[in-house]
Amino acid sequence: MAVTGNGGGEARGRGPLAGLRVVELAGIGPGPFAAMLLADLGADVVRVDRPGGGGLAVDPAYDLTNRGKRSVLVDLKSVDGPARVLDLVERADVLVEGFRPGVAERLGVGPADCHARNPRLVYGRMTGWGQQGPLAQTAGHDIAYIAVTGALGMIGNPGEPPAVPANLVGDYAGGSLYLVIGVLAALQHARTTGTGQVVDAAIVDGTAHLTAMIHGMMAAGGWQDRRGANLLDGGCPFYGTYETSDGGYMAVGALEQQFYDTFVELLGIADRAPARKDLARWGELREVVAARFRTRTREEWTAVFEGTDACVAPVLSLREAPHHPHLAARGTFTDFGGITQPAPAPRFSATPAAVTGGPARPGAHTESVAADWDVPALLPKDA
Repeated sequence: MAVTGNGGGEARGRGPLAGLRVVELAGIGPGPFAAMLLADLGADVVRVDRPGGGGLAVDPAYDLTNRGKRSVLVDLKSVDGPARVLDLVERADVLVEGFRPGVAERLGVGPADCHARNPRLVYGRMTGWGQQGPLAQTAGHDIAYIAVTGALGMIGNPGEPPAVPANLVGDYAGGSLYLVIGVLAALQHARTTGTGQVVDAAIVDGTAHLTAMIHGMMAAGGWQDRRGANLLDGGCPFYGTYETSDGGYMAVGALEQQFYDTFVELLGIADRAPARKDLARWGELREVVAARFRTRTREEWTAVFEGTDACVAPVLSLREAPHHPHLAARGTFTDFGGITQPAPAPRFSATPAAVTGGPARPGAHTESVAADWDVPALLPKDA
């Protein structure tokens, strides 16, 4: 969907969203990541930072969630702060904010204020608990949101505490990606009808949505509501991770029979592996597989399985991942501004995206935004 931004100024980005104008009210976590994704795909994202910061304790030069954006400084608590944001909103297609419910309204930049200036605006709201509900005004973080949805309880070994999957499942999968999906869908509606709307993206909603297949399997009797007892949660001996002789790990996902046959043959246990369909002997099968993996290093096992249909891969660290031959060949990671980082995804045949700029320093683009978006009031009064 090609989207043309409002007002003057040339599109900064390349990609399918070139020409789209986004105002991001500075926050942390899933909101900035969602806006980064829009910038990756070509949108002109202007981040409204507050004087004095207020984000994570990370040097802005390394905050990759602000790559490809521009930044202006606006104090929303000042007399003319809300007016400056509304000037930007009037020329924007999308606004993204991650305040607690009601805060944007109290600051004078809530949906009603913005739609009064720009009825076509898509107003994206990113929260953990959502705009309504008993916990809507309560503080929280990724781990709490995925906890109550059942997602956290699925992850880890039986008899052990649930394993914490960084903040990938909640903040970014259940939060950012659902916000972007909602924004793009609302943009299509606005383009068709001329009317914008509010997108209420709650991490609890998105994370719960991610478990749809599991709920179906559970209803059908094919999934037990406990950790480490199922096909995809580590309960299955041919879908899990195994330690190698050098302390590394290999990931095994040989679910289908033909892939499993290749797996046990290359692993060297085809003649002594218990029948894979005999659930009563899964523990024995796991021990045989684990013992065999401990006889060689991760590098040696990688060489054995590389290029086969055994569905086995080495477990790499973040620093190792960019050097994996397949990822290197595809350019899954890129170097920009001296920082190795994930390249934009997904890929487009006609409108390829690219990293177009490093992390936006707070307030560094006031002049260019004032000119491109025709908002001279952003400039200091003595300029």
